[in-house]
Formats: sequence, C-alpha cells, structure tokens
Amino acid sequence: MERVVLPVDIEASSTDGNNTVGGARGATSTDFEKEDDAWDKNPENPLNWGPRTKFIQIAMLSSATFLGSVATSIVSPSVAYVMLEFSVSRTVAILCLALYVLALAFGPVIGGPLSETIGRRYVYIGCILTGVLFTIGASQATNFAALCVLRFFSGFCWGPALAVTAGSIIEVFRAEARGPVSAIIVLMAFLGPGLGPVIGAFAVSRHGWRWPYYCLLVISAAPLTLSILSKETFHPLLRRRLAKSRGELVSPSQPLSMRLREFALVSVIRPVRMLVLEPIVTFICLYVALGFGTLFSFFAAVPYTFASVYRFDVEQCGLVFLAVVIGCFLGLITIVVCDKMIYQKKISQFPPNKVPPEHRLYAAMVGSLVLPIGLFWFGWSARAGVSWASPAAAISFFAWGNISIFITTFQYKTDTYTGNVIASAASANSLARYGFAAAFPLFTVQMYQKLGISWASSLLGFFSLVLLPVPWVLFKYGPRIRAKSQYETVQYS
Repeated sequence: MERVVLPVDIEASSTDGNNTVGGARGATSTDFEKEDDAWDKNPENPLNWGPRTKFIQIAMLSSATFLGSVATSIVSPSVAYVMLEFSVSRTVAILCLALYVLALAFGPVIGGPLSETIGRRYVYIGCILTGVLFTIGASQATNFAALCVLRFFSGFCWGPALAVTAGSIIEVFRAEARGPVSAIIVLMAFLGPGLGPVIGAFAVSRHGWRWPYYCLLVISAAPLTLSILSKETFHPLLRRRLAKSRGELVSPSQPLSMRLREFALVSVIRPVRMLVLEPIVTFICLYVALGFGTLFSFFAAVPYTFASVYRFDVEQCGLVFLAVVIGCFLGLITIVVCDKMIYQKKISQFPPNKVPPEHRLYAAMVGSLVLPIGLFWFGWSARAGVSWASPAAAISFFAWGNISIFITTFQYKTDTYTGNVIASAASANSLARYGFAAAFPLFTVQMYQKLGISWASSLLGFFSLVLLPVPWVLFKYGPRIRAKSQYETVQYS
C-alpha cells in the first residue's frame, strides 16, 4: 500500500540523531502522538462519520454481501432444467453452482490487496459492475462450457465484495459498536443461500432456467447504486489525500514489483501457511468450512429428500429453504443477546478497547450445541409417517448454529490478530469455506443414495461433534494459545 509521510507512518533517520518528516527535521514522538490524536478526532476519519453516512455504508455492504451470496444458490433449482437444455449429467450440471462458489475464494486474492492500493470504494464499484456484465453473459449462454466460464468470472468479480467487507467494518466502526453491525452484514451472507433457492425455484418453474440470472440483475441494482453513493473508508489512503490537500510531502508509490510481492504474501502465501500451521486459524477454518460445506450440500440434499420422501415439486422444495432464513434470524438474536447481555458488560471490566477476544465466543458455544442437533434431527425425521415440517424445522436449527459459529469466530479472529495479519486470516477462512462449499454439492446426492438420508446426514453430524469443542477450548485456553502464536496477536487477557 502507499505510505503517507506523516508522523504515524515514518521511518526515522539516524544520520544525525534527528527524525525527518517529509524533509522537515526535529519531529519528536510527541509530535507523532499529536498527529495520531488529530486524526482520531478528524471528521474525515470514517470512525467519526455521522449516522447518515454510516447508514449508507452499512446498506451498501449488506446489499453487496447479499448479492454475492444469493448468486451461489439461486441457480440450484435450475439443475434439472440445465441437464435437459445441454444434455449433461446431474454432477456436471451442478458445476455452474460449484464453479461460482470456488471463484468466491479466489476473487479476494486480487480484490482485497487492490482495495488497499486504489481504495475500497473503487473495488466495490468495479467488482459489482463487472460481475453484472458476466451475469448478463451467463443469462445468454448458448452452451454449457460458456455458462460455466461466465459463472466462474461473475463469482471472481463478486467475491471481493464479500471479503473486503471485513476491512470496511473495522475502518468505520469502533470495536465496541462493531459486533451488531458485523452480525447484520454477515446475516446477509447467510440469507442469500437461504432465499436464493426460493427465488430461483419460482423463476425457473414459471419462466425457464435463464430467469434466475435476470433476477440477479435486478438485485444488483441496489448495491451498485449504493456503492456509487458510498465514500472511501481505507484510512491510509484518506490520510494520504488529506496530507496532499494540506501541501505536505508524501512518499512516492511503491514499485509494482513490491506491491505484487506484498499481495502474494498477504493473500496467498501467508493464508495457506496460517491454515496449516496456526492452530487458531486451522481449527476455526475447518469448523466454518464444514458448516459451509454442509449448508451447500443442502442445495442437493433438500430437493432429493423432499422430492423422494414427500413428493414435493420444484417450488415446494424451494420454499423449504425458508427454514434457513428462520435459522439465520434465530442465530442473529442469539448473537445480539450475547453481545448485549454479556460482552457489553465486560467492556467496563477491562481497559478501553482491551476486552479479551475470547468473550466474543459465547454465541459460538451455543451454536456448537445446536448445529449437530439439527443435522441428526434432519436425518432421522425425514421419513414417511413424519410430517415434512419436522425435517424443515431441523434445517432451522442447523442454520441457527451455523451462523452463530461463523459470525462470532469471525469477530474472534478480527479481535485476536493485528495489522494485515487479519486480512491473511480472513483469506485463509475464505479458501477453506468456499473450497468445501464448492466440493460438497458434487457428491451429496451420491452420498444420500448410497448411505440413505438418515446415515448421510448423521455422517455430517458426527463430523460436527468432533469439532464441537473448538469454541470451548478457545474460550478456556485462548490467551495461552495466542501467546504461542508465531504471528502478531493481542496479548491482553
């Protein structure tokens, strides 16, 4: 990223024992602290924006997140129609869903670092717009290969909007106000997969397989408009602009080769290393990835189960996914209650902005218990003689646990790591969860056919039981684990 020659971002000169700021000698650490304090109180600082400006930012982030996530599942009801249209097998037809989800993992590799070079706002505008163009192309595809390629690139473009959101939240909201905002925005990421099959089922059954793409174009109007109305949030870039407007000297931009090297480190090399060698990241990513993989397996499992057991048609199967929406709201309520009743009360017991990150995990501990209950309940209640409402309610329990785990572990990692290590941890999370989410639908139907509905769901339930202790262990031993991390973490406990 570009460096601003300001006292908070300075390299000391040791040639004569004095510090140099943009060619001006004699600056002291007191001067630096004054500049920091001035920025903290500056109205241009996104943390100091008024309610209206912050509301636009929340609306933009929420709608962009919803767009990127609803596009994952809105095409799932069209699988049978695509099979007939292009004469492909079910597994092949699911590729248009799987490739989009896989692309969500790779888009942030470019979009995330780019947002720290040209600014968050331009990345949002550019990515949403190019994703729209590829979606238009997918809606007019005349062969299956073109459909898959266009879907992949639409996911590649919309992926950064999901990843960069974490940075924008940190830049606009202080830690004590960040919890509810994060919960609302991440809720959109879960409402998308829940509402997508509902919208897609009615669009496909009444108008054909191309109509889910037309629906996406309508949905994209809101985030595209709001991204244009939004403001830049990346602090170093804003401070650089402020310095230029004051006539202060700023350092030249880093060479392209250095930027590419930093991109590779933050977005590819370090995330993979953290995924393998950093216990906090490893187990959280594995837990979240299992939840996402299971959620996306439902795009195949729910139509298979409810069509074979209850003889549901396409629209009825789509409506079953409203259970995911109900579960998401139950999870949001759980997170908000834990935040208000427990976390906010902890703030007064610790120094400012130094609440141990483990106190973010209360809702995740609730979710770890609810999630496997939902999976076992679904598997053993989806049978003749038991009302369809029972397995549908079980899906709500799964979604409740899934979103509780995802949001609070997301907050935990954000509070645990510092600097651009947060971005690397987020990238590791994206690689894991979207990799699982892309793979699971490809073998779900085969698994349910071979093992049966009860044991296929139970297999996923057993995996969730194995990982159930993760938030509990982190809550109890988190400070000790953080202290042994090879990366920069907060050390208060």
